Amino acid sequence: MRMVDLIAKKRDGGKLSTPEIQFIITGYTDGSIPDYQMSALLMAIYLKGMADDEIATLAKTMLDSGEVLDLSMIDGIKVDKHSTGGVGDKISIPLAPLVAAAGAKNPMISGRGLGHTGGTLDKLEAIPNFNVDETVEQFIKQVQDHGTAIVSASTDVAPADRKIYALRDVTSTVESIPLIASSIMSKKLASGTNALVLDVKSGNGAFMKTEAQAKKLAETLVAIGKQNGVPCVAYLTDMNQPLGYTIGNALEIKESIDVLRGEGPEDVTELTLVLGAEMLVLAGISPDTAAAREILQARIADGSALEAFRQLIRDQGGDADIVDHPEKLPQALSTLDITAKSAGYVVGMQTNDLGIASMKIGGGRAKKTDLVDPAVGIVLHKKIGDQVVVGEALATLYLNAPAPQEVQDQVLNSIEIGADKPEIPALIHEIVK
Repeated sequence: MRMVDLIAKKRDGGKLSTPEIQFIITGYTDGSIPDYQMSALLMAIYLKGMADDEIATLAKTMLDSGEVLDLSMIDGIKVDKHSTGGVGDKISIPLAPLVAAAGAKNPMISGRGLGHTGGTLDKLEAIPNFNVDETVEQFIKQVQDHGTAIVSASTDVAPADRKIYALRDVTSTVESIPLIASSIMSKKLASGTNALVLDVKSGNGAFMKTEAQAKKLAETLVAIGKQNGVPCVAYLTDMNQPLGYTIGNALEIKESIDVLRGEGPEDVTELTLVLGAEMLVLAGISPDTAAAREILQARIADGSALEAFRQLIRDQGGDADIVDHPEKLPQALSTLDITAKSAGYVVGMQTNDLGIASMKIGGGRAKKTDLVDPAVGIVLHKKIGDQVVVGEALATLYLNAPAPQEVQDQVLNSIEIGADKPEIPALIHEIVK
């Protein structure tokens, strides 16, 4: 085979066969196919798409490009959760200890943030000394003994995806459903999970801006899982405003602790319970989501979920005192209120812009080599539907350096105020099984 012929085939709308996909992934992983040819193929896929069986083959071939973790020595059904990413999306942090406290085994391999989206690993590293780079042996023992671990993927897991993802980021091919789906599922299937709950975001703060795009991605992810013998359930959830009130790493850890105390924001608490209940069903712990939800609420009420978070932090070398003393988390040097210039109601938010504003003050990264300041970020005081008076604080910036005027303006302009109270967007749009 010649790579140039396969590029032309996809450019012209053709369907790649299993041997052709295997040739491409093997060649790109071992370096015999150069970046410029893979870039051309990625753009052809972005423009022409792929059939469902092509996507499944691509995911499976990327999975097979490296190590597949064997978690069979961990008792029970191993169930994981993945989010397609958003602003203020801290759900994994309270979710992992909560489902562990309910008896589920949750081996969670997570990622870092880029651009307007936050990463679970960056947030956890706001906890002093928290280690996300465990060995496979440490990872397995921790999940077996205490129910959960949240770690970064080893370089041996789906190395083809690692190379392709870096190329997609610089070739404007990130927002491709075949490429997103194969990337997510190759990593998740390689992590050894037996079942998977997916949180697929849609809205102005998500990669999938429309509900139709999000549903197509959800259906594709679920289909790949089924074809590989891994039951999947996907929830389409709203990202037209940030989740919770905090954007930024230490700030989101504090809000996650509030959730486990039963004192968290309504939307973060609700989504944690909804996804957690589905995980308990897939793990065989509960017959239905209603009963599972009651189990999770009881684990919050009796304090065992909070204790599971302390245990998770201790297991991974972090300072578990932050659970009771969140002031030990990194603290910003100063704050700056962004105040309302007009009265009315919050009718909408430019969620993507709020994420970018947090990134610009150091809370995220524009490129993978950027350092993240764990102390900085944004705390919102208003969400969609809330009433506003002139001069009232809409948001507070947490800063370790002066905020440029453009960032202040960006935050102000991201919160849209109108005369009439709007309909509050539903948190859960649809379930795909």
